[in-house]
Amino acid sequence: MTTHLLVPLFASGALQFAFEKATPEGKTTICALLILSLFSWTVIITKFRQLWIARKWTKRFFAAYNRGHDPLEIQRKTENFEGAPAYHLYSRGADEVDYHLKHNPVPVNGQSRISLASFDSVKAVLEEAAAAEAMALEKGMIVLSTAVAGGPFIGLLGTVWGVMETFAGIARANAASLTAMAPGVAGALIATVVGLLVAIPAMFAYNFMVTSIRAITQELDAFNTRYATQLEHGYVDNRPLGQEIKDANEALAGRLLDALRSPEPNLTDEPVFAGDR
Repeated sequence: MTTHLLVPLFASGALQFAFEKATPEGKTTICALLILSLFSWTVIITKFRQLWIARKWTKRFFAAYNRGHDPLEIQRKTENFEGAPAYHLYSRGADEVDYHLKHNPVPVNGQSRISLASFDSVKAVLEEAAAAEAMALEKGMIVLSTAVAGGPFIGLLGTVWGVMETFAGIARANAASLTAMAPGVAGALIATVVGLLVAIPAMFAYNFMVTSIRAITQELDAFNTRYATQLEHGYVDNRPLGQEIKDANEALAGRLLDALRSPEPNLTDEPVFAGDR
C-alpha cells in the first residue's frame, strides 16, 4: 500500500515538475529549507553519536566507581572514561580535593583532611561541572527545535507566496482555467511538502534526544549528590568545634613537652677557635 502511494510522488516526477513550475520566491524558500535540513541532519547525526558514546562510557564509569570504596580510587588508578559526562564531573571534583589536601591540609588522627571551607569550594566546582556537562549535552538542540517549529511555517510562507503569484498571473492573463492554475499551484505546494519533510525527522529526533538528555542529566545530578556526600565522609574534617579545640590544645601541649624534653645547648661554653688551640 505504501509503495503504491509513493509511486505517484517520486516515479512520475511530481516533485521535479512542481519544482520546475515554482516561482523564484518559492525556489528561494525551498533552498532555505534545504539549508535548514542540512544543519538539522548534521545535529541529528552528531547528537546521536554523542549520546551513544555518553551512555556507553557512563555505564562503564559507574561500574568502576561502584567497585571501589574510596571516592578518589579511580583518580589514583589513573583510569580514564573520557566519554562519560559523570567522569568529567568526577575528575574536576577529585582534582579540587587533591589541591586542598596538598595546599590546605587539616591533620586529623594522623591523616590529612580538608576543612569545611575548602569543601565548599569543592561543591562549587562540582555544581559548575554538572552545569557545563548539561549544557554540552543540550548544545545544538536549538537547531532541531527551530526545524520542528519553523520548517512548516517557512514552507507555508513559500506556498502562500506561490499561490498569490499564480492567481496574480492568471488575473493578468485573463485565463482562469484549471490548466493555467495547476502548474502554479503545484509549484507553490512543493514548499509546504519540503517544509514538512524537514520538520518531521527533526521532531522525532528532538523528542528522542530530549528524553535521553533528561535521563543523563538526572543521573548526573544524582551522582553529584552521592559523590559530594562520599567526599565529605572520607576527606572532610567534620569534628565539632569543641573537639577541634581539644585536639589543637593536645597537639600544642605535645609539642611543648617535646621541646622541654630535648637537651638544651650549653650557652656558657665559649666557642673554640682554631687559633686558640
